[in-house]
Amino acid sequence: MNISESSLPDQQNDASTAEIPLSVYDLTVAYHRKPVIWDVSFDIPPGKLIGIIGPNGAGKSTLLKAIMDLIPKASGRVQVFGKSYQKNRQRVGYVPQRESVDWDFPVDALDVVTMGLYKEIGWCLPVRKKHKDRAMEALNRVGIADYARRQISQLSGGQQQRTFLARALVQNADLYLMDEPFAAVDAATEKAIVQILQEMKESGKTALVIHHDLQTVPEYFDYVILLNMRVIDHGLTADVFTPENLQKTYGGRLTLLEEATETMRRREQSL
Repeated sequence: MNISESSLPDQQNDASTAEIPLSVYDLTVAYHRKPVIWDVSFDIPPGKLIGIIGPNGAGKSTLLKAIMDLIPKASGRVQVFGKSYQKNRQRVGYVPQRESVDWDFPVDALDVVTMGLYKEIGWCLPVRKKHKDRAMEALNRVGIADYARRQISQLSGGQQQRTFLARALVQNADLYLMDEPFAAVDAATEKAIVQILQEMKESGKTALVIHHDLQTVPEYFDYVILLNMRVIDHGLTADVFTPENLQKTYGGRLTLLEEATETMRRREQSL
């Protein structure tokens, strides 16, 4: 006998919801009564690398901030592994835009990474050697352990980005939210970040990444969310990342679309 989902016990429904890393329903955010994102809804699958793709001003960074309760919502609901963000925030790691960071703050790279452990350490309590060792392991993983004691303003753009990636990694989160981690970094840093993302995926982690380079989307991501104030489409990259959907997302920006389409065509021919 078939049993509908609505007739299942609440415990089973809760268990199913708890397996979804991020569920966004009917989310609207407005500044001065002007909507920035409107009626955004999606669930993301676990253990995938997910790209948020859309033009400048589409609301991508606003979406991440609303998910983390950094800005107020006009309406909607966000759940992280079946609970509110506040109840499950320890399972979320965040890599901000470099432009949003005060790089003149008097801390070194090791200090920044150690900040990712403050929930575990506790505020105003001493940082122990075991915590610094974990932070050093994370810096080593992203390839900049030699710069651990360098003040963050003295790091290159790529080194700064790696530092904040290490801070997220040391949290050992289950869901990572990344706001343009590839922006203005050198090729070596981009390659290192991609490698880290793949390792995270292989260990069952989920990453939601704002990304601008359309040509690398099919190579980097399993799943995409096309956003321009509203969700244009979301799903497996092979199904959703199409010229037709890109046209809907970007409108008349044909040069960018043509470059992405040509890259996709070449990749298909090489298979």
